[in-house]
Amino acid sequence: MKLSVAEQTETDWPDVWSVLEPAFRAGESYPLPRDVSEADAKTYWIKTDGYNAIARDDTGGIVGVYSLRPDQGGPGDHICNAGYVIAEAARGRGYAVALCRHSQEQALAMGFRGMKFNLVVASNTAAIAAWQKAGMAIIGTVPRAFRHPHLGLVDAHIMFRRLDG
Repeated sequence: MKLSVAEQTETDWPDVWSVLEPAFRAGESYPLPRDVSEADAKTYWIKTDGYNAIARDDTGGIVGVYSLRPDQGGPGDHICNAGYVIAEAARGRGYAVALCRHSQEQALAMGFRGMKFNLVVASNTAAIAAWQKAGMAIIGTVPRAFRHPHLGLVDAHIMFRRLDG
């Protein structure tokens, strides 16, 4: 698996949206309205105080994206938050683990000392397994925190990994 990860540019947005839109419309993992507009999705995904990445395989095809930003401000700004979406056709090939590890290296280079995921839907078992393989640990569970479109109310995990040793 050859993977090329680069900082997302403005011209990458159509490719990024092609990955995000199916995940957002499915409503199974992100806390956004399923009918979120492209403009609102772009505002949600891209933050000026963060880092956005796009990953391509050896053919140049987009396989996934991630967004990295401070989880909090002020005295909590040394902990980052990240979100990932793997293209539907690229799932099950280890890209999620690779992107998570890349984002951890990027976060450390940006001065973050820890990474926290605030809402990992418990029914998203593939993502949980990938994040755990990348060193993330479940540190808490919020009962019935996510309204899944098919399963109803499901739990959501908070996951964390210390990055500085």
